[in-house]
Amino acid sequence: MIKQVSAVGALLLSLAASTSHAEEYLTGIEWQEPPIVTPGEKPSDAPSDAVVLFDGKDLSAWKGAEGWKLEDGAMVVGKEMIESKDAFGDCQLHIEWSAPTPAVGESQGRGNSGVFFGPYELQVLDSYDNKTYYDGQAASIYKQAPPLANAMKAPGDWNVYDIAWTAPRFKTDGSLESPAYITVFHNGVLVQNHFELLGNTPFSDPPSYNKHDVKQPIRLQDHGNPVKFRNIWVRETKPAVGKRTREPFRRDGDKETPITAAK
Repeated sequence: MIKQVSAVGALLLSLAASTSHAEEYLTGIEWQEPPIVTPGEKPSDAPSDAVVLFDGKDLSAWKGAEGWKLEDGAMVVGKEMIESKDAFGDCQLHIEWSAPTPAVGESQGRGNSGVFFGPYELQVLDSYDNKTYYDGQAASIYKQAPPLANAMKAPGDWNVYDIAWTAPRFKTDGSLESPAYITVFHNGVLVQNHFELLGNTPFSDPPSYNKHDVKQPIRLQDHGNPVKFRNIWVRETKPAVGKRTREPFRRDGDKETPITAAK
């Protein structure tokens, strides 16, 4: 038994030694440490760096909300579109919404609202057993892209949108430098996968880009239906920051070998 243990120990030492001297690829980039963010206890809870736009208590974070109302910790669509007092560029948005009960109407006339990043709409609609044009149903980019799946819950149940938004950029002459992109999870189901927007999302005109500030308010639409919203928070996102200090290389123990681009 002692001899067997010694043999196993020798093998482990040999493997450790070979692993410690394995050839390693290094990028040559020195990265800044990512910021520490404390997640919420539940997926609906705002992380520590989030801006809370609605926590069920009041509508103070919104402009034009005088015609909307509070009901059991939810905000209920009233008269006129409302918009956040703060503006946001690239961001992560969490928002929950519920279609009215009993379900009334059909197609675009049933549980209709919208979540807007400036002039760009992610559709809110009661698409549970309710047919309409596909690029106008729930979780579509209005008149541009249907969702990859219909993940709608029944009227009265709460739907969740988790959204990653990349704002468009414009050159000084007003032309487009880079388009907007959006990724959306509807009730945990991927429904928009880094979709490139063609422009704004009007009902009667083709989409187009018109120069605006990178940061835009988040807007919630009044379409005549008493849709409810709750647990709305947003966190601005920034790319990782790093500085290249040298070209990529491989390291094997004390030996370093530069990596040259293939010709």
